[in-house]
Amino acid sequence: MGSMSTGHPGHESPQRILRSASPLRGDGRIIESSPYGQSVKGAGVSFVDLGDSVRLAVMLVPQRGGSFLEQTLDILATLRQTLAAQRTPMTVTMQTVFLRSEADQPECERIFREQLGEEVPLTNFVIQPPCGGEALSLEAWAIGGESVRLERFGPHGLAISYDSVRWVYCAGVSPSTSSGGVHSQTMEMLLRCRKVLNFAGSDMSQVVRTWFYLGGITELEGDLQRYYELNRARTDFYHNLRFNCSLLDPNAPRGVYPASTGIGTRGQAIGMSCVALQTKRDDVFLLPLENPQQTPAYAYHPRYSPKSPKFSRAMALVLGDYVTTWISGTASIVNSESIYFGDATKQTEQAIDNIEKLIATPNFELHGVKGAGATLRDLAKLRVYVKRPEDYAQCKAVCENRFGSIPILYAIADVCRPELLVEIEGIAFSRYEGMKAPKVSDHVESQNLE
Repeated sequence: MGSMSTGHPGHESPQRILRSASPLRGDGRIIESSPYGQSVKGAGVSFVDLGDSVRLAVMLVPQRGGSFLEQTLDILATLRQTLAAQRTPMTVTMQTVFLRSEADQPECERIFREQLGEEVPLTNFVIQPPCGGEALSLEAWAIGGESVRLERFGPHGLAISYDSVRWVYCAGVSPSTSSGGVHSQTMEMLLRCRKVLNFAGSDMSQVVRTWFYLGGITELEGDLQRYYELNRARTDFYHNLRFNCSLLDPNAPRGVYPASTGIGTRGQAIGMSCVALQTKRDDVFLLPLENPQQTPAYAYHPRYSPKSPKFSRAMALVLGDYVTTWISGTASIVNSESIYFGDATKQTEQAIDNIEKLIATPNFELHGVKGAGATLRDLAKLRVYVKRPEDYAQCKAVCENRFGSIPILYAIADVCRPELLVEIEGIAFSRYEGMKAPKVSDHVESQNLE
């Protein structure tokens, strides 16, 4: 790991060494965010300074109308301007493209190939129309740093190594056929994802974050919702799979699950992506987080899903002197019940309250780790999924009030419960200045999981 080549045995993967990162910010914060248009018109940007490397989260919407081609070229031009404006040379590694129509995906892929050639990042195409009516929007991650090395493993796999840590990204994975039900398609998709990870020298057991995109998520397949069938497949695939046991904080329960989002798309397709982590550093540990005012999703009563959703509310990675916290898809749920039926404004407020409580210092302490925690200002970027287009304006107003300058992409998407109108996910970067607590808190003691 680290700066050495870590490619699959027998596979000659191209590597590029990126140039040096800037020093850590002196104001105690890791993230510097600017809202849309402040630095480059049409881009919302967060610069994440990690010392040995720097990350850039970029949220893009086209600034002019016109054809799909014109809007796509507009986004790519804005992305180039955004990268050129950074003080550290950076390379885009992974992107998610939100499309208004599935019919536009082939043209989008063609444009990317023509414009970027071999530099096309790892890409997810998600059929979730941008809330502003655009033909597409884009979330991109870029990285720079003196010791950073990139390895490509075909169209679906990418590894990034720096500072004795290796990240493996898997994106754009789907079943090879649309025949069969959600369960069989999801099982095949997970098997394909595992093959990509194996080819990159990783494994499903090292996954820390997943995304599942499911068309018709609340529609029925037989007598059950399609989301229930995805949960059944995820439960079956995860059976006897132990995630990151060697990296878990001693206070964390055994048998935990990655952070995750399961969200609806238009059409009937299924897709997924994930992030895996490899390191032998002794100052690195993972802490799965649950919300003190929410029932863990994996412990839901069967009435919410015959096989409960297997994910943690968040996954925190302590790496040296900073913490990365992946926040799962979060909605207006208290304990295990949906609240504020029909009220998008209150549901948005409750989802944000849930995120704020989940990542706060008291919750880290409740989970046995002191000196960690984040606020809403430590979020690098957010996705906000809005079920009904007519709720977009009020949802956006709440988010802008609560989140300030944090870059946000808004997409029209069905949420996993029919009554839920909004779902929010994100990632936070914050300082770590403490020591692990000596014992497990009552709230996070090990449970007998499915």
